[in-house]
Amino acid sequence: QVQLVESGGGLVQAGGSLRLSCAASGSFFKINDMGWYRQAPGKQRELVARITSGSSTNYVDSVKGRFTISRDNAKNTVYLQMNSLKPEDTAVYYCNVKCARGFSRGWGEDDYWGQGTQVTVSS
Repeated sequence: QVQLVESGGGLVQAGGSLRLSCAASGSFFKINDMGWYRQAPGKQRELVARITSGSSTNYVDSVKGRFTISRDNAKNTVYLQMNSLKPEDTAVYYCNVKCARGFSRGWGEDDYWGQGTQVTVSS
């Protein structure tokens, strides 16, 4: 019972920057991993970056050195700073949040997705 609201997408020229935000609200026990996925036209969805509750990060090779994922636990928000954008970064970006249920609900984990935000990079 968690809603994710994404913002920050848009149209930029190659070499430009964008910062995506995803805020979680609703009922949850604890947020575990948070991440960003993207899906380009005609392609399958791929994991771009993820960050654990301990702030460990992982990136797909194609964005390493250009993108930075971070989180603000007090605000239940995950960010994706995208620099040196390339046309091949054009896609719909989806926020993903994994929430623990807590012991009262037998633990386990639920998966939530944002509505998607369009990122278009022109050249």
